[in-house]
Amino acid sequence: MTVRRVMGAETEYGVLATGNPHANATVLSTQVVTTYAALVRRRLGASRSAADWDYHGETPLEDARGFTVPREQADPTQLTDVAPVLTAEEVAAEALRESGLWAESMDWAQVVMNTVLPNGARLYVDHSHPEYSSPEVTTPRDAVLWDAAGDRVALDAVRAVAASAASTGLDVVNLYKNNTDNKSVSYGAHENYLVPRTVPFDRLATALLPFFASRQVMCGAGRVGLGPRGQRPGFQLSQRADFFEREIGLETTVHRPIVNTRDEPHAERGRHRRLHVIIGDANLSHTAGLLKFGTTSLVLGLVEAGAAPDLGLADPVAALQAISHDPSLRTTVPLRDGRELTGIQLQRLYLEAARAHEEAGGGPDPQTREVLELWGEVLDALETDPLSLADRLDWVAKYALLRGYRERDGLAWDDPRLTLVDLQYADVRPEKGLYHRLVAGGRMRTLFDAEEIERAAGTPPADTRAWFRGHLVSRFPDDVLTANWDSVSVALPGVRRGARIAMPEPLDLTRDDVGPLVGSAPDAEHLVRALAGARPALVHTGSLG
Repeated sequence: MTVRRVMGAETEYGVLATGNPHANATVLSTQVVTTYAALVRRRLGASRSAADWDYHGETPLEDARGFTVPREQADPTQLTDVAPVLTAEEVAAEALRESGLWAESMDWAQVVMNTVLPNGARLYVDHSHPEYSSPEVTTPRDAVLWDAAGDRVALDAVRAVAASAASTGLDVVNLYKNNTDNKSVSYGAHENYLVPRTVPFDRLATALLPFFASRQVMCGAGRVGLGPRGQRPGFQLSQRADFFEREIGLETTVHRPIVNTRDEPHAERGRHRRLHVIIGDANLSHTAGLLKFGTTSLVLGLVEAGAAPDLGLADPVAALQAISHDPSLRTTVPLRDGRELTGIQLQRLYLEAARAHEEAGGGPDPQTREVLELWGEVLDALETDPLSLADRLDWVAKYALLRGYRERDGLAWDDPRLTLVDLQYADVRPEKGLYHRLVAGGRMRTLFDAEEIERAAGTPPADTRAWFRGHLVSRFPDDVLTANWDSVSVALPGVRRGARIAMPEPLDLTRDDVGPLVGSAPDAEHLVRALAGARPALVHTGSLG
């Protein structure tokens, strides 16, 4: 067992127009994505519009429990297999209602709601938020790095919008890496993990419910206010816990379940299952992120090996919220077998099972050992001195900041100034965001420096198919028509109808696999023809000679 597996992150950013608090969030998100897409095209020297997203193969209504939800019964937000979410004309119409100046100056042909980035990621408008979906990676450390790269993308977009505001009349927009507006709306920070199709889904769900209900003691981002609208005073561990209503289900924006059943592998369906995790918070802390991806991967390994602990909770949703609402970490939750355990105790049982399994298998590899040791170290500190983790975990860092304001100014938990501090923690701008100020002041540990994160924002990981996707976009930006997770379509002047390159295996088309071929190709057509010769099963066109 190892922490290594194909994984990735999806982050929806909170969006606000600083001078126009009632601005339409979808319009602002489109402004962000369009501006960043234009910035990338300028950097690449591209002359054509950005590559669009290919919705071929999206199956959001397939349920891992073995059925498909009829479209007429689905919530509209579940229909993510059709594009676009809004047409350019609809976006312009929204803009016209809110800003005649923008609508008059808008070039409808340049509106971008979906684009593929040179690092292999996707940036798009998801409902009313800009979302960055990271490229596929194979380790928890890389998941943290390319998730942080999304924050850099968000920052560059904010700066580009601000730079153009004076000349365009557009709103100055800011982005926040958080999960709620504290007005009943929550937006996601999803994770994805590839597991073998042979693992029964019900076994996964059974093992994951107690794990996800308690993981927040390490990975929560912290939040001022209790309840979906923050209507009750207090502080809780998680941004997302109060927005979950069910144990298991297909929905992601309504009736949210702790374990999501979307069966959309974005890979060879017969071999792979993609576990789509929607319960997590958006983490800025690298340590919290490493624990989130690393411990989840280890628990999945336990399930695959049939070695997960038997920890059925009496009421997983109630346990999730009870644990979140108690920053003292002393709250116990009932199990079906009669035991009462804290969130820390639940996590420790998973840790002990992972340690035992690793030792029985001959000992962990270095990356697995790092996660196991960190997991134990953090649980020990949470039991004895939680505030000692203020330099490593988001919720503890935020709680320590808020406690300082409360003690200094005598503020109650329902004081709006504390809600503003909560929001400011998540500001993506280094000069404004409290998380970034902590890092700059040496009060928050990081795994990667700013240069490494900036590099990841423009470079794909080398050991997954994201390498091929990203390099195709950056080397031949005018030739890539559409892309998605498992294919790329290319327009070629010498090939009628172009070509579609299938990428069904996430660990195929890596730098080691096709680096020399991509590096030596003078243009996209030479690359496609060479790939067709070397890997004919992947290239689909009737026109290649």
